[in-house]
Amino acid sequence: MSGALRAAWRLRGAARGWAGRRLSQAAAGGAEGSGGDGGDGGGSGSREAVERLVRAHPVVVFMKGSPAQPLCGFSNAVVQILRLHGVQDYRAHDVLQDPDLRQGIKNYSNWPTIPQVYLNGEFVGGCDILLQMHQNGDLVEELKKLGIRSALLDAEKDQDKK
Repeated sequence: MSGALRAAWRLRGAARGWAGRRLSQAAAGGAEGSGGDGGDGGGSGSREAVERLVRAHPVVVFMKGSPAQPLCGFSNAVVQILRLHGVQDYRAHDVLQDPDLRQGIKNYSNWPTIPQVYLNGEFVGGCDILLQMHQNGDLVEELKKLGIRSALLDAEKDQDKK
């Protein structure tokens, strides 16, 4: 993520009462009084279970519905942005199927809304942040770090040939 976007993200977070932290920092603290399943490690919404899901794949999305059938406009926008970039291999988790996971991911990230996008185990943000990254080119760079070549780069080459 670019420095300017990261700074804007942190400023926005400060206005909402949380600080933009790396996942390792978020996972290390802040679980007290957060609700969920009590943090015993057994439930689908426990910090440990959520961390396993977040780290299970380079691109992970917690959304309402599925990529084939998103059930809210913001989840649909995230799916469409990933599709524009040619990202097909990612893990999507439908939080509507599991209320514990729905609350657990919010507690884990300290982010109140769904969808939530994680790249290489790091919380990126929701639909608005992903859209900004798409618009300013940061998403192409972040995908490159994961070894994913954005399909938009190939589209630009095709345009240049015309």
